[in-house]
Parts: sequence; structure tokens; C-alpha cells
Amino acid sequence: MALDSAIKNQLQEYMTRLVNPIKLVAYVDENPASKEMIEMLEEVGSLSGKITLSKEVDTSKRIPSFEVNREKEVSGITFAGIPSGHEFTSFVLALLQASGYPLKIEAEKIEQIKNIEGKFHFETYISLSCHNCPDVVQALNAMSIINPNISHVMIDGALFQKEVEDKQIMAVPTIFLNGKTFGQGRMELDEIVNKIDSSASLKEAEKLSKKEAYDVLIIGGGPAGASAAIYSARKGIRTGIVSERFGGQVMDTLGIENFISVKATEGPKLVAALEEHVKEYEVDIMNLQRAKSVQKNDLDSLFEIELENGGKLKSKSVIVATGARWRELNVPGEKEFKGKGVAYCPHCDGPLFKGKHVAVIGGGNSGVEAAIDLANIVGHVTLFEFASELKADDILQKRLYSLSNVDVILNAQTTEVIGKDKVNGMIYLDRKANEKKTIELEGIFIQIGLLPNTDFVKNTVDLSKFGEIMIDNHNQSSLPGLFAAGDVTTVPYKQIIIAMGEGAKASLGAFDYLIRQ
Repeated sequence: MALDSAIKNQLQEYMTRLVNPIKLVAYVDENPASKEMIEMLEEVGSLSGKITLSKEVDTSKRIPSFEVNREKEVSGITFAGIPSGHEFTSFVLALLQASGYPLKIEAEKIEQIKNIEGKFHFETYISLSCHNCPDVVQALNAMSIINPNISHVMIDGALFQKEVEDKQIMAVPTIFLNGKTFGQGRMELDEIVNKIDSSASLKEAEKLSKKEAYDVLIIGGGPAGASAAIYSARKGIRTGIVSERFGGQVMDTLGIENFISVKATEGPKLVAALEEHVKEYEVDIMNLQRAKSVQKNDLDSLFEIELENGGKLKSKSVIVATGARWRELNVPGEKEFKGKGVAYCPHCDGPLFKGKHVAVIGGGNSGVEAAIDLANIVGHVTLFEFASELKADDILQKRLYSLSNVDVILNAQTTEVIGKDKVNGMIYLDRKANEKKTIELEGIFIQIGLLPNTDFVKNTVDLSKFGEIMIDNHNQSSLPGLFAAGDVTTVPYKQIIIAMGEGAKASLGAFDYLIRQ
């Protein structure tokens, strides 16, 4: 893998920041993948006198793979495969951090990781096109640097197909800890640490419960929540934001081409910019926190927000901006085969189905875009749409119908996902012929819209028949002082730019409510 000149120049600048010598230990054979990996490592090594590369033959190791070690000490970081694409940044960070370059982690968190007892060997199966995988890889690499009892291997699923098939991995990132499944999907450092440090959740709950009451507490960290936080903080009022993960559903959106003033961007990039903007203000960000309930106290008119970890927060007003999640089919076999052929993110999991026959359920923009993307990776795509015609934009439909390895089946209602250890087919109702049919498949990507995240307020505010929070012109719900914004509300057209505007409106509505109390 030859690096282009632009990447090489940028990389050379990073290599000047290496603190101590680094030793790369490569395990290779004569296959093309090994040669490509060595070529990349030699090129990177040529950019700094502090990097040395040695090649070793060891049949007990994955081939090709390499370790990123300190000169006289094993770091615990291994890359099985060639960390290109989204994982190239993970490789560069591993070099810097293993050399002694300061970690961008709070001192309190570093101390917590350092004190975790026990042996932890993590293995993360990734795809190079997955934009969520680097978060997991980088978090586990950092933990390996901090604690010598923690080690981590990044494994490119496309290169180690036999392992993927043997372990029946059909979604990335998939994380194993000491040989057993640990987690699947995007996980942040705090989430991983809390999962292996049993006392962390209790300590965090106690810490949160001691916080003073907020003027406005925003629940949800997507575009609506971020916008609400900025507008609230600019008013000079005490602002807090609790979110399960900052960025929400946008983190799973790869291509964004309709965000006005930005010609094209990606979800993770937009989320990083949003978070950076929010942090410019005095906003108390409480990440990886899920709300369990919201109640208003009649005596002091304060809202009490109970979190899943047992912590409790108080606020004079609340803005719910929890967005929505992927809508499920709710048919037999869907839950049983989730992660074993049933998937929701074509960008992340598509490479695991290389050369295979997959289905996409849903003929809206997201479904048609998924089918187009998958057609470049898999052997064949069959798109199923319940209605008699596709709902996607014309330009997307034209692109879809131009592809030779895509079929479209209209008037199709999915009734069952079938398989043994993993998906091997699907049963659907041909609504026109009123006849059930079976199709053999190896993967099913569900793209049928979103479901609002309102379970925690269903007994607190009025909801629409679709489960959305009903709001007035100022974004206030049926409960005075509780506002809502974005995809979680009845506002039509679930778009990023609309959610941001609604977040600002909800914040202004909350401020108006506060000054009238």
C-alpha cells in the first residue's frame, strides 16, 4: 500500500511528535497481503529515525499482522491486517501514544483505567469502511497503553474471513474479551471502562446526584440537543446536557449532502464539529447517560430526571431531544438473527457480505441509498418495498435501476427472517398475488424509517399515535416547562438542518418560560 504524497507529508509532520523509539514487529509470509502491509510499514518507518521494523515468522500469530511496541516493552497493541481507510488514524495514534505522546484523556479517567485489576485481552473485528470502528479501536488501544494488563488486537474482517465465518460475525465492530463476545457496535472509552470496572456505574450515579439544579437540562446530544445547548448557554443560564452518545443517529450517517453551506460531509465529522462548538460554552456535558424517567415536582416546580444508572438530576426546565432509532420489522427471526445476518448499517456491515446475496427492506431514500452502496460490495442486492412504487428521490431511483446486480420487488411485505446459526433466507408476502414466497439470502439490511425515543416520557407528556412528543409553536409539550425538539417530536420532515432549528426554538421557548416564572 503506497501512501500518496499528501498523506505522506501530513504523516511526516506527525512523526516529528514521536517521543520515544517505536519498534514495529511484523508477522508475515509470501502472500500479497503481507507484502502490501510491509510496504506500508516501511514507508511509514522511513519518515522517522525513531521507528524500527523487524519481520518474524510465527505460525501462532495472525498473518499478516504487526505489533506497535516501545523499544524495550510490549505495548499490547496489535493490528491484524492493513489499517488503511478509517483505521489509518488508529494506526497513527497508536504510534504516537506508544511513544509516550500525551493521551487526550482526563487524568481521573487515566487513573481509573490504570487501577483496573485482572487480565483483559480484547479482539475487535472491523471493516475498513466502518466509521464507527475506529472509536472502539482507538479506545482499546489507549487502554492498552495505560494498563499493562490490557491488550488489544484490531482484526480486519475482510482479510480474516475464516475467523469471521467461524465466529459467525455479521456486524462490525464486534468485540471479544478473553475469547467471549463483549459488545457489538460503536462503544466509547467511558462505556468500555464502565463495563469492566464494576464499581464505576455506582460512583458515577452518586457523582451526578450531587449536582446542583440546572436552569435547563437537555436530554439528547444530537443536532437538536447540541443546538439547544448552545442557544441556552449563550443566554447565560446554567445548562446541562445528558446523552446516551453525543451525535446520536447522525453518527451512523455517512454521506450528508443537503446541509446548507456545507457541500458534502460525513456524520462523524459533523458530530465532532457540533461537540467542539458546544464545548466553547459553559455546558455541563454528561455523556453515556440514558434517561429512565422525567417527573415534575408540584412543590418546587423542579423537574427530576432519573437516569438508568440510578443517578438523579434536577432542573427548572427540560428539553427532550432524544431523536429516533432504526425502526424494526417486528417479524419472527429478526431479533434472533440481529448481528447474524440482520443489520441496520450498510456502511459498517456491508464489507462482511462481500460477494453474497443480500436484501434491503425499504424503498425510501435510506433504503435505495443502502442498495446502491451495497451493490458495489456484495454479489447481488434485492430491494423489497411494501408499496406499489419506490418512495425515494427520482435521481436515486435512476441510479438504482442502472445497476445490473440489483432487483426490485414491489408490493412485498416481509413476514419472517429464517436461518439456522445465521440468516439463510426470508419469507415475504406478494401482496399483489396474495401469495407467500421464500427467497434465499445471506444478509438483510432493514431501512424502514425511524422510531422516536420517547419510552421514558410516555406517562409524562402527550404523544402522537406514532409515539412522538406533541409540541406547540414554542416547542413546549403538554407539561409546562418540558420542551422537545427534533426527530422525537411531531414536527414533519426528519432532517438534520430542521432538527437544529427546532433545537434553537426549544431553547428560546425554555428561556421565555424561565423568565416568566
